[in-house]
Amino acid sequence: MPTTTLSTFKPTDAAVPPELPEEATAPPPATAGPLSARNLPAPDTLGAGWKTYVDPGGAEVGFLGNETWTRRREPHQAAYEALPIGCAGQLPSGSLPVPQYALQGAYRSGDDKPGTALLLRFRDADEASAYRSGYQARMAACGHGGDLSVKQLGSEGAAAAAVRRYGGDEAEQYVDVSVVRGSTVALLAAASAEPDAQADWAHGVVRALEAVIDSP
Repeated sequence: MPTTTLSTFKPTDAAVPPELPEEATAPPPATAGPLSARNLPAPDTLGAGWKTYVDPGGAEVGFLGNETWTRRREPHQAAYEALPIGCAGQLPSGSLPVPQYALQGAYRSGDDKPGTALLLRFRDADEASAYRSGYQARMAACGHGGDLSVKQLGSEGAAAAAVRRYGGDEAEQYVDVSVVRGSTVALLAAASAEPDAQADWAHGVVRALEAVIDSP
């Protein structure tokens, strides 16, 4: 009977999917290396009525709940899944650094819509900047008319905001905010009924993320 031998090499390109998906055999820890809830913005800094959310998880979403609002992610998987997929536009093909740690936090907005913050901690600031630049280049090139459409809301230095719209009968719309600070990239996505009107809100989110994401 032939056997399958998995590669023992450490992944080096976050733009390439990992060989194996994240395992869902046990609840994930609430921290990821040096990253913890203190590196995520307090809900009241994201807007009126925002709160943290304890995601119960389940087989259909690929992870088991850990009875708290943060969970460790497999870094390669998290960095890859954050990239836009299903775009009509031609996306850049360059490689992207793989983070050392990844932590995800779950929120609910004042309208009780879901929000997710993903922190990616890299080996150094150069790697973090390279990933965020590659992410932003892919978002800018995504275009309209595919399974995913992206519209830029604005950018300022090391941060940017965009609107993601997914196709289908029940189209989903999100405001996406990306920030790099030191060796950490933060990606926050919030479901919204009126995402095109959220540029000012996104600006405030940038400030909230910058204040905490790269703390030791």
